[in-house]
Amino acid sequence: MDYKARYESWLSNPYFDADTKSELESIREDEQEVKERFYTDLEFGTAGLRGIIGAGTNRMNIYTVRKATQGLANYIRKCGNAGKGVAIAYDSRHMSPEFADEAALCLAANGIKAYVFEALRPTPELSFAVRNLKCAAGINITASHNPPEYNGYKVYWEDGAQITPPHDKGIMDEVKAVEDYTTMKTMGLNEAKAAGLYEIIGAEVDDAYIVELKSQVLHQDAIDAVGKDIKIVYSPLHGTGNIPARRILRELGFENVFVVKEQELPDGDFPTVSYPNPEAAEAFELGLKLAKEVDADIVLATDPDADRLGVRVKDKNGEYHTLTGNVSGCLLADYEIGQRKELKGLPDDGYLIKTIVTSNMADAIAKYYNAGLIEVLTGFKYIGQQILGFETSGKGEYLFGFEESYGCLIGTYARDKDAIVATMALCEAAAYYRAKGMNLWDATISLYDRYGYYKDDIQSITLKGIEGLAKIQEILDTLRKNPPSEIAGYKVVKARDYKENTIQNMGTGEVTPTGLPVSNVLYYDLADDAWVCVRPSGTEPKVKFYYGVKGTSLQDADDKSEKMGKEVLEMIDKMM
Repeated sequence: MDYKARYESWLSNPYFDADTKSELESIREDEQEVKERFYTDLEFGTAGLRGIIGAGTNRMNIYTVRKATQGLANYIRKCGNAGKGVAIAYDSRHMSPEFADEAALCLAANGIKAYVFEALRPTPELSFAVRNLKCAAGINITASHNPPEYNGYKVYWEDGAQITPPHDKGIMDEVKAVEDYTTMKTMGLNEAKAAGLYEIIGAEVDDAYIVELKSQVLHQDAIDAVGKDIKIVYSPLHGTGNIPARRILRELGFENVFVVKEQELPDGDFPTVSYPNPEAAEAFELGLKLAKEVDADIVLATDPDADRLGVRVKDKNGEYHTLTGNVSGCLLADYEIGQRKELKGLPDDGYLIKTIVTSNMADAIAKYYNAGLIEVLTGFKYIGQQILGFETSGKGEYLFGFEESYGCLIGTYARDKDAIVATMALCEAAAYYRAKGMNLWDATISLYDRYGYYKDDIQSITLKGIEGLAKIQEILDTLRKNPPSEIAGYKVVKARDYKENTIQNMGTGEVTPTGLPVSNVLYYDLADDAWVCVRPSGTEPKVKFYYGVKGTSLQDADDKSEKMGKEVLEMIDKMM
């Protein structure tokens, strides 16, 4: 069925509601819009769904959510796990509560109990809830940091991590097999509640989650001594972090927490930013304004589903510095592993886990503490997969895991990145260093002095729509056919192709396997501990060029990174 026939079938089929049909009638004369909405199904990928809210097979709506849930329900039943139930959370985006209920009622109609949070909750708490309630799976309705017109649907498995092989493919196949929308099951809310298949959860899970966070604290003594003196500015960026982040800080003893009022309340329009991304400078404009007014030591911002944390720290001269996800991750990795070593000692088989696009400083930290280092594909679920592997094999112990995109996890109570625990740990580290006469910027400089002046950055190109997807693939194909021998003056030492499962030594020609799952990603190991990685985004219409260098000083690293960035952009321009 072509897109026009699909469009007409939605208009004529009594299964689809009047509002949906009205929306579709309004675009009848816009051929391109009709095509965009119906040329394909919104793809259920390895993390679930993410797309623009609206009517159509290629949009986020109650019907595409129901289709995804029917496929998930079919897979859960095939695995014999229907009796375990599914936990469901949602964020502050438009239609999030509605999509959560749609998923819950589809599960209920399939005989699978849904545990639905009473109101919005962070992603990491959903991950925790799956484990805490011993569920078969979890669903989180969120599009993370995407613009306001988006929403998404993330699926978690019983270990609390987002789905990985073989479950990702198993669920995807079941979703694809659901072709007739009229066969998807649902039922009424009151009926589901009466049948014991819809249960509202909230405070009990919140309390258990907070207990787990507190158990990760290493230096309550430092918090007790100086925590009340540290001034913290915090913004939830109109999302889910406001209540849990403030709660954990208050209960630990941080008394001077100032919330950015303009960004405090949940709002799916995200009116103070163009998109709610703590990586973006605009996300911190209001926070920094408040920080200067109250003379704050730290400025923090979490994204709408509170799995990613952005950080600004003040130096002794009153200037605020940005800590990228790589820098804040390395700062926390060094603090958590270093203090654990001092207080308890480290296990012989402890591991620091990072993604392939995360700073090489992580490698240096692992080496310094004589810990193992595991490198995984981009996506925190692969870090969660490693933790599960430790548990099932009885070999290996998780020390810390993070990725460059502002996400880390301390402890194993959850299996996704957690900006609430990161907020807690960063403030704890601030207290620890203050007790030693240092601030977090001093601690950051000491990292560079110990491990080397690493600098990592990213260039992203947005290419929307059908043509954009084709162009992204063309860029990857071009690089595959003609791999560079040099980038920004750095010789390419090895070329990794995760789609072809090859690592080619550019000097000897030797080819070895990557040892990681197949993924459409290219990676170039360069001389002098530099690197470049090219990967299409899994959540946005972008192709991303990640890169890292190592300098002899902060200025030298900045200069080398700037040069690398310019050359990467030139390389992209030639392929456009």
